[in-house]
Amino acid sequence: MKIALTIAGSDPTGGAGFQADLKVFKSLGVYGLSIPSALTAQNTAGVSDILELPASFFSAELDTLLQDIHPDALKTGILYSPDIIGIVAQKIKGHSLQNLVIDPVTVSSTGISLVRDGCLEALKVYLFPHAKVITPNIYEASVFTGINIDNEKDMKDAAMRLRGFGPETVIVTGGHLKHAAIDILWDGREFLTLESERAEGEYHGTGCAFSSVITACLALGYDVRESAVKAKEFVGNAMKSAVSIGKGMKVLNL
Repeated sequence: MKIALTIAGSDPTGGAGFQADLKVFKSLGVYGLSIPSALTAQNTAGVSDILELPASFFSAELDTLLQDIHPDALKTGILYSPDIIGIVAQKIKGHSLQNLVIDPVTVSSTGISLVRDGCLEALKVYLFPHAKVITPNIYEASVFTGINIDNEKDMKDAAMRLRGFGPETVIVTGGHLKHAAIDILWDGREFLTLESERAEGEYHGTGCAFSSVITACLALGYDVRESAVKAKEFVGNAMKSAVSIGKGMKVLNL
């Protein structure tokens, strides 16, 4: 059986974070491993607080797991501090981990910061060069590049600039654009545009699910383009069957 690891925050709703990642892995027939990188106090309406794990314990989590099990692919979500980011980079090199997917989470859907100062630069310097794929949404891509993203051309410009930081492939997800849900993939050779109708309403965890599908597909042996196409279809279907379990955003039916 193929194995995928998620290093991400905990979401008590199960709609995002490592809980959602594990659901996606299981649905695609991949065995899921999880390392919490931060704990959150959150519900479907938003995040009220976040707790950073001690760096020494986080390092021990990874070492203990990876001394025993070698995943076929892995993804990162919330990495709350530069210290945590540095530890992840160190373990990736030390344990020769492949097929890294980075979902560079910086803020919650409701605008709450989910990282400490210095994390953006640490991601670019220490982790992006190890990545098979990074999957920023348009807000995150704008923060990393300084490009104001309003349309597909802006997304392409941001993707090209992001690839200059070292990842093999960049996928800028555009679900937050007003007119359509467009994702742009750039691998340094050619662009791939993935487009679907924009779904009405607010949905929790779409970015987590998208990057998790790509991670599972890489573990299964698909290439990045195939994985991106499958992720787009998977998330679209999950949004169609999303459910309201609380007073806030809908959660995907994973």
